[in-house]
Amino acid sequence: MVVEDDRFLSSLIKARLEKEGLSIIQAFDGEEAINLLRQGKPDLIVLDLIMPKVSGFEVLETISLSPQLNKIPVVVLSNLGQDDDIQKAKSLGAAEYFVKIRVSIDDLINKVRAIVQ
Repeated sequence: MVVEDDRFLSSLIKARLEKEGLSIIQAFDGEEAINLLRQGKPDLIVLDLIMPKVSGFEVLETISLSPQLNKIPVVVLSNLGQDDDIQKAKSLGAAEYFVKIRVSIDDLINKVRAIVQ
């Protein structure tokens, strides 16, 4: 699952992951992500933190509190790069944290591939 409100970036990530043979569902805000998680359990979530309606932190909290969801690896991809934000996301269960301006799409894809295989 890719949860990203920037539709261009979401589509780019989706296309690259599908090239790796993965099936991808997209959510464009945190509320939509939570609703989709109630319908099915993805193998991995790529999650932005700054989104409309429900933030990525709130999505992480929802996941961490759910016995059905808290084993799903979450890779955060955010513009937030402060140590406090990174620590908060990891304390809520994020498996990996990438700052958008410091990571290439290839690095993200390689990490996702490594986690799901």
